[in-house]
Amino acid sequence: MDEAAWTALAITLTVVGGLVTVWAWRSRGAVTALRAAALTLLVPAAYLTGTLEMFTRIVDAVGDWAFGLVLSPVVWIGAALAGTSVLLMVAAGLLSRRAPRRREVAPPSGEAPPQVDRAGKGKPAIDDDLADIEALLRKRGIS
Repeated sequence: MDEAAWTALAITLTVVGGLVTVWAWRSRGAVTALRAAALTLLVPAAYLTGTLEMFTRIVDAVGDWAFGLVLSPVVWIGAALAGTSVLLMVAAGLLSRRAPRRREVAPPSGEAPPQVDRAGKGKPAIDDDLADIEALLRKRGIS
């Protein structure tokens, strides 16, 4: 739009806002009229600072994006893939919570043979890595 169109738009919106302000003063009172006047003054302020044109550019850009989103099958495929990805992540989280925890079960007789750690002390070791750590701690005098 050219400068004359922007000026006409700003004047039109300001006049409409002024009419709403007068109507609000007569029917609703001073508080509502002051609010309407404050909103009416935002239009010429936006015109004079250049933000009126910026707002219309933003609205145009969002409108173009939305129009492209609605009518583009490629965008819909992308949205479907994104949704599928989110669903798979949620399903993986739910399945990880439901997965049974692995526990060491003693033999049916109730007696498990004691495991001997690498240091040969005769204490049961949970696994090889912990046995190494226990041996290092014992070597340093920490138990």
